[in-house]
Amino acid sequence: MHVLALVTQKGGSGKSTLSVGLAVAAMQRSERVALIEADAQGTISRWKERREHPYPRVERVVDPAEIEPLIARLRAEGVWLAIIDTAATTNSLAMRVIACADLCLIPARPSPADIEAAIPTLIAIRRLNRRFAFILNQTPTRGGRLSEAATSLSSLGVLALPFVAQRNDHQDALGAGLGVTEFAPVGKASDEIVSLWGWIAAHLAEESDDYGKGALKAAC
Repeated sequence: MHVLALVTQKGGSGKSTLSVGLAVAAMQRSERVALIEADAQGTISRWKERREHPYPRVERVVDPAEIEPLIARLRAEGVWLAIIDTAATTNSLAMRVIACADLCLIPARPSPADIEAAIPTLIAIRRLNRRFAFILNQTPTRGGRLSEAATSLSSLGVLALPFVAQRNDHQDALGAGLGVTEFAPVGKASDEIVSLWGWIAAHLAEESDDYGKGALKAAC
């Protein structure tokens, strides 16, 4: 099972919306997906209450000690992907989530304040030796500020592609209890989330290949 964590101490970066969009996009490709909400704000839980479809399943944790047992249970149940949405903080729960993640995604809007606010999260991820990528989120569709932000984030680490533009479909889908790929399947927002999920899935597959090669080398 792969564990994907959306983490940053900056509020309003779009972690919950991205978590939902990516979970539904993965589920639509026949993957068994669970969303884990590690954020007391409860955005994903309220989304689930509005949702008529029973999947993806949503689990909620409030205690750092709950993370590992929950991941173990989901793995035993055959879940292929767990996506964890965290609060806008670097508290002990967020740190435990980072420690358990195969890949940490750090959403950031294209502004100096957002990029600067991502630094403490990046330091924590590097301290725990976890893989990570930035996501440029809620971006304008064009402009010099976008290229400047992309350059800044690329200098700090891997930058996921494509960028995710600020589009009404994301919030409308969240309000309807849907993923954006369900709400507007032929829209630009949907295209971006599908492409972003493809990028993430490819990097998760690379991680699995690296692990398998390491295990084979150790066995030899």
